[in-house]
Amino acid sequence: MSRRFRPAGQGPPVLVLHGPNLGALGRRDPAHYGSEDLDGIMARLEKLAGALGVTVEGLQSDHEGELVAELLAARGRGVAAAVLNPGALAHTSYALRDAVEAAGIPVVEVHLSNVHARERWRHRLAVAPAAAGVVAGFGPASYELGLRAATALIRSSGGANSAPPDPPGGLGPGTRR
Repeated sequence: MSRRFRPAGQGPPVLVLHGPNLGALGRRDPAHYGSEDLDGIMARLEKLAGALGVTVEGLQSDHEGELVAELLAARGRGVAAAVLNPGALAHTSYALRDAVEAAGIPVVEVHLSNVHARERWRHRLAVAPAAAGVVAGFGPASYELGLRAATALIRSSGGANSAPPDPPGGLGPGTRR
């Protein structure tokens, strides 16, 4: 099963990917994942996207191949960065890890819970070494921190539709010496 979230905001597009079982947020193990559902998380990100000057669009999929395909197609569609919560695939999916590496855009991995404070098998993250960074353990705020990081990476690289840096000496476009 998969679900798309419509683009919201204006500016460079950031793809937000939610892996297997994340469609059950709000009712699945609230002690670890909280009571907020995916709609609530995406609403938070839409609001933050407006403040940051980016567009967010989302996909939740229970299928590894669909997440891989989305990442591999992202750059060709003009996506500037991605925020990825791979769910349990974080610990097992070398296919997803390879897609993150091949995507050609910065990818920030996020986790609602602190995976390092949980079961031992969750400590190993297969995808993380290919990601630009990892945010974990802050509940829904992990996504917001991930979006802030992705936006900073876009801005620092001069990514899609980002404003160019001011030239030395503070002269902007159209000014003369």
